[in-house]
Amino acid sequence: MHEDIEKVLFTPEQIQQRILEVAAEISRDYRDRKLMLVGVLKGAVFFLTHLAEALEVPVQIDFLGIASFSPGKALPGVVRISKDLDLDIHERDVLVVEDIVDTGLTLRYLLNILAGRQPSSLAVCTLLDKATRRLVDIPVKYRCFEIPDRFVVGFGLDYDQRYRALPYIGILKKDIYH
Repeated sequence: MHEDIEKVLFTPEQIQQRILEVAAEISRDYRDRKLMLVGVLKGAVFFLTHLAEALEVPVQIDFLGIASFSPGKALPGVVRISKDLDLDIHERDVLVVEDIVDTGLTLRYLLNILAGRQPSSLAVCTLLDKATRRLVDIPVKYRCFEIPDRFVVGFGLDYDQRYRALPYIGILKKDIYH
């Protein structure tokens, strides 16, 4: 375990097992449909990769980048698209893949933008759901884990661009980010 980690929440084995379970649900729900996974950069890359490998339906993959208007000082949900999709989602079944959903403000913005492009369906799959922090109602169709209101890193999640490559998800010690 990394010295900056207070506690491991989910081991690599637990993460992989849960991804397999969620992938089986998605594969059942999207059988005989053309599914497009839209990953939200950068945190969702690890999760999206493992999820796509575990799916039993063909998928296309694209990415969106989201950035704060004023880094470090922005309010939650005050964002802009820093990297748009390369593919057209019109009349496609779109599954937005997130690393973590907490307040829901950023995701609400993103879903509104994508809905305006008229996909056939639009749903959300997240690795982590911090539902206790939710400020707006967001329809999360697939979730791997619900977590407490703690700062977590690993498996794509970062603090100041560090810890993404940890193979597990852990709680970051408070003195690191305060």
